Parts: sequence; C-alpha cells; structure tokens
Amino acid sequence: MQTEVGALKKMTAQLDAQGRVNYQLPIGDQLLPLNELIGKQLTLIYHEHISCKHCGRKTKKSFSQGYCFPCMQKLAQCDMCIMKPETCHFEQGTCREPEWGEANCFVPHYVYLANTSGLKVGITRHTQIPTRWIDQGATQALPIFKVNTRLQSGLVEIALAEFIADKTNWRTMLKGNAEPIDLVEKSKELIPQISNKLNDIRLKFGEESVEQLSSDIVELNFPVEVFPTKITSHNFDKNPEVTGKLIGIKGQYLFFDTGVINIRKFSSYHIHASVN
Repeated sequence: MQTEVGALKKMTAQLDAQGRVNYQLPIGDQLLPLNELIGKQLTLIYHEHISCKHCGRKTKKSFSQGYCFPCMQKLAQCDMCIMKPETCHFEQGTCREPEWGEANCFVPHYVYLANTSGLKVGITRHTQIPTRWIDQGATQALPIFKVNTRLQSGLVEIALAEFIADKTNWRTMLKGNAEPIDLVEKSKELIPQISNKLNDIRLKFGEESVEQLSSDIVELNFPVEVFPTKITSHNFDKNPEVTGKLIGIKGQYLFFDTGVINIRKFSSYHIHASVN
C-alpha cells in the first residue's frame, strides 16, 4: 500500500511529445504519480484541516481555491481583475500589490482558441502554456494572438466572446472529448469580425501591442479509461472520504468509478491518500 499525507495542491501535469498528459498529485511535499494508478483503488481522506497556501494559517473555509479570508482580501492574485482582466485597475494606483502586478500582469500573454466542451476563447500568461489548456481539459488549443499585458489580453478576449464561448461547460467536458475542430479555420473566420476592436486596442496601446500569430494546433490526450455517463461530484465538505477505482483524469478532475472530484477546488485541504 502506497500512502501520502499533507495539504493538497492543484495537480501538476506535463504534455509529452506525443501529446499525452502526465499527471502528479501534490500532497504536502510529495508528488503522487497518477497515470500509473489508472485502474487501481485510490482513497483520499480529508482530515478536517485547511491551511492557507499563502500564509499557512489554519482556516475554517478555503477562499479562492486555497486561501484564508485575510489573504483573499489583500492579495492581488485573488482580486476580481484576475478573473476579468479587462477590469485591471493598475493605472488607477489601486493595485493590491503593484510589484506582483508588474511581474505577472505586465508580461506577454496569449489569447487562444481551445476545444474543451466545444469551441472557446481563453487567455494565459506565456509561462502557463500548455498548463492552462491541460487545466481546462482542452483536447485542442491554438494561440492566435500575443499581447504585452494581461489587460490587453482581456480586451481581445471579450471582443471574441461576442461570437464564441469564453467558458467551459465542465459537465460536458467530463463526459467525453468534443468532436475535433479546425481551429485554424475558425480563427480565420473570427479575426476579421473583431478587426475594429483590434484597431482600437492598437490605437490605445501601440501598434505592437497585439501580434497575430501563425501557429500549429496543439493536440492533448488525457489518461481516461472510462468517461462517466452521469456526473456525481465528491465533496470533502460533505463526505471526508473519497474512494474508488481511478478510471481517468482530465482537467483538474479525478474520475473514480464512484464519482468525480475537482482537486483544484480543495487546494489546501489536508488529506491522507492511499493506493491499494
């Protein structure tokens, strides 16, 4: 029996040269390799202890996926502009942590098309490719623009979101892989429709602020033995024990034959994991 004990973090993952996603589950200071556990009995037991992933203090409730309430209130990475980049307020002098903002928001970002539960638009920092696509459960992805800041990426995203989704239907994503999409052709259809918005962004931030890309489609293959036909979600707050045969992994979800669990949702929960 293999066992690990500690605080959960979101799963780490790598995309190999063949497009296969390889997962690990961080528990405390350990990484539990997951792909090799497909088909085995896995048990996760929550010890009713949550520690903030920033300051380490014990908290009764996790906020913003792993923070205590004070940290959620003061950290820039927990501000609403992270979810809605177009609302960035750095220029107003009200950024919670200006140095953090400069290091994380004033760096190259990509606007991409992805196939998750269907066609969607998304954004990510240059350092988060392909991690962002893996976390969203995308089976295909295509970067279409490179911009200089997070704010600019948000403005391009909301322009495209007038025509396609900017969110994933997680239940649909978990039930199987969407039909393949020619993302290159879709980009050729979409980009002319936002030409006026792109011109406005370039006029405001400079001609070089938005660079249109010519990229190849990235294909991602997730380690799934069986897709669930009905979505039943495990929740540590309702039942501290999650157990069953591990039948797949996609996005930040573990698939058991007894239901699914969103690991990212329970970041900072202290658990005990055992493999039989």
